[in-house]
Amino acid sequence: MTKEQWTIKSVLSWTQTYFSEKSVENPRLSAELLLADTLALRRIDLYIQYDRPLEQQELKSFKQKIFRRINHEPIAYITGSKAFWESSFDVCPHVLIPRPDTEILIETAIQFLQNQSTPIRVLELGVGSGAIIISLAQKFPDHLFFATDLSFQTLCVAKCNTRKILNSDTINFVISDWFSGISTNNPFQLIVSNPPYIDRQSLKKLQPDIINHEPHMALDGGDDGMAHIRTIIQNASTYLVPGGSLIMEMGFDQRVGVENLIISTGQYDQIQCVKDYSGHDRLMIMHRKKSE
Repeated sequence: MTKEQWTIKSVLSWTQTYFSEKSVENPRLSAELLLADTLALRRIDLYIQYDRPLEQQELKSFKQKIFRRINHEPIAYITGSKAFWESSFDVCPHVLIPRPDTEILIETAIQFLQNQSTPIRVLELGVGSGAIIISLAQKFPDHLFFATDLSFQTLCVAKCNTRKILNSDTINFVISDWFSGISTNNPFQLIVSNPPYIDRQSLKKLQPDIINHEPHMALDGGDDGMAHIRTIIQNASTYLVPGGSLIMEMGFDQRVGVENLIISTGQYDQIQCVKDYSGHDRLMIMHRKKSE
């Protein structure tokens, strides 16, 4: 960029071309999101104020974001936030960026919680930014919510999002390697989880935005992508009340393997697969048997 007078229109046009040359995904959208964040505007406001000139400090700040983006740093990390469900969540490289595919988990859990006549205990395994558990707690404040993560830094992000969105500390956070920090004395009626489920060979082939910036711990599902899914399914029944439910996200091609794993434990019944908005197998629901 030169020192000539830049307007929102000319900046967007130049940045779109530059991003295209640098093989940045969705160059126009990237330019709009980063400029809107720089100017503290909504995207629609960029077009309402198309001829607005930018000040030098605004240009400097935007230029820094451009350089981060051409290195394939995700926009959510650059802006520090990601819209998900009905809220905006603070995100950073310690946490996986919430994906639209996971909103089907929210919808499914909501259907379950709507049918509860009294407050129940709900646990999320691997809380990340808190997008799942906070979205549920926001809609159902009378239930008791718990969340675990192996990373202390991740739990700090989730706690900050809880205070920002819920304006409270009503979610109980526990540092835990899946169930290691959870007691079996007070089992849960519902457990939800979006565990890492990408196999290591596929992980190496992911786009640079993901593989070079997002936390591998939240993506790596082991050699077959099933390592963490296996741990959760094999142990969850111990932490569920009889009849309690586990709702878990999985890879679109893992349905058969997950179903076979569930059946092999002999601990669950009423197994159900739920598809995402694209028609891909995305969730597996199972209920702990009420009697052995």
